[in-house]
Amino acid sequence: MRAQEAIAGLAHCRVCPRDCEVDRLADKTGVCRTGRYARVSSYFPHFGEEDCLRGWRGSGTIFFTWCNLRCVFCQNFDISQEGMGVETPPEQLAAMMLDLQAQGVHNINLVTPEHVVPQVLEALVIAVEEGLRLPIVYNTSAYDSMESLRLLDGIVDIYMPDFKFWSPHLAQRYVKAKDYPEVARRVILEMHRQVGDLVIDEDGLARRGLLLRHLVMPGFLEETKAILRFVAEEISRNTYVNLMDQYYPAGRVDAQHYPELNRRLTRSEYAEAVAYAQELGLTRLDRRRSLHWIGVY
Repeated sequence: MRAQEAIAGLAHCRVCPRDCEVDRLADKTGVCRTGRYARVSSYFPHFGEEDCLRGWRGSGTIFFTWCNLRCVFCQNFDISQEGMGVETPPEQLAAMMLDLQAQGVHNINLVTPEHVVPQVLEALVIAVEEGLRLPIVYNTSAYDSMESLRLLDGIVDIYMPDFKFWSPHLAQRYVKAKDYPEVARRVILEMHRQVGDLVIDEDGLARRGLLLRHLVMPGFLEETKAILRFVAEEISRNTYVNLMDQYYPAGRVDAQHYPELNRRLTRSEYAEAVAYAQELGLTRLDRRRSLHWIGVY
């Protein structure tokens, strides 16, 4: 019933906060450039995710094409903003999920699904009827609609939002959505209400809960600190936080365009972010170091 409701809503699309209201059932497109069917760039067992997701057999990632944000620094720019991928009807999307399960992955990890929630629900109906039994991971930029989250309540097992910016003016400049911080705060609180703190089983695998990611950006430690305060004070000090250090200039960032972002994060910046998280009492920190530190101080 939820899948049917969601698909019917595509006729006047309000799947995400952009509220384009285009008729996606007729293959009209708005900001996300996606019509009736989702587009998928790739799917495979992913061994680069957090340890509690990848385990020893990988996280079953499905990378959706296009996005409802326009992050100028996107490290998957060819997928999110250049449209690399193929149209994938629900039967095919369900088959991907079942194929990943057959390969032995620990979960189904939906990457950038904000704009294709109806299509995901439609495919899940088929996949579950055909035997899908894995936890569902919703791997999002946190620019989601409350309506989408209502439809996902009780279906998603693990929410994995990436909270990018705290300040509206920075969100407008770098992700092209001034309301992003307000939306992210609202939906992350709702995600936590639905699934609670992250539960990890005796095998070290995530089963249910909120796993929050934040990419520490060079020169914007105050943004990081504001986001961490929000997590500690308004969500839970028991929140599992992946404080990511792997920023590098990508997408539209270069010496001419967005020169302030045209460098890597330094050791001292990352150390300050970690120390602040610890000061706030956030003890469940994922701090796997990237391989980008050689020569960076």
